[in-house]
Amino acid sequence: MKQLFLIGGPMGVGKTTVCQHLKTLLPRSVFLDGDWCWDAHPFQVTEETKAMVTDNICHLLNNFLACSAYENIVFCWVMHQQEIIDGILSRLNTDACRVHCLSLTAEADCLRHRLEEDVRRGLRTEDVIPRSLERLPLYPRLNTRLVDTTGKTARQAAEEIIALCAPN
Repeated sequence: MKQLFLIGGPMGVGKTTVCQHLKTLLPRSVFLDGDWCWDAHPFQVTEETKAMVTDNICHLLNNFLACSAYENIVFCWVMHQQEIIDGILSRLNTDACRVHCLSLTAEADCLRHRLEEDVRRGLRTEDVIPRSLERLPLYPRLNTRLVDTTGKTARQAAEEIIALCAPN
């Protein structure tokens, strides 16, 4: 049976890196980062662009779900509201699929440190730090399983996800 891993979390928590590890640890896997569906300059958040990116994500995920080459579909994005998760799931054909909804979290100091490192390396702008920290408390309220990445490597977090999602 196919598996779909929907993995959310605040910016800087390690979603992309953890999912890259998941892709290599799980058999016959494909990975989609939601940010790849919205890589634009200038980056604009409007009702039109939000609808477009969600449509892009759902189209790609449905194609991956329908493709016999893939057994595991891994998706990550900043999904800090249940409505985002539910909206995506409502548009996917998951009839023959186990769906795992997870949120990566980290202690605030750890997240701040990771984001400051990214800013120093020129990977992010400083305004991302307060936005990410403000969203951190939202994740425990979601209907997802939490994986705390504090003090863990990305591979360790990916292995924890696999163990959490193993059939009972």
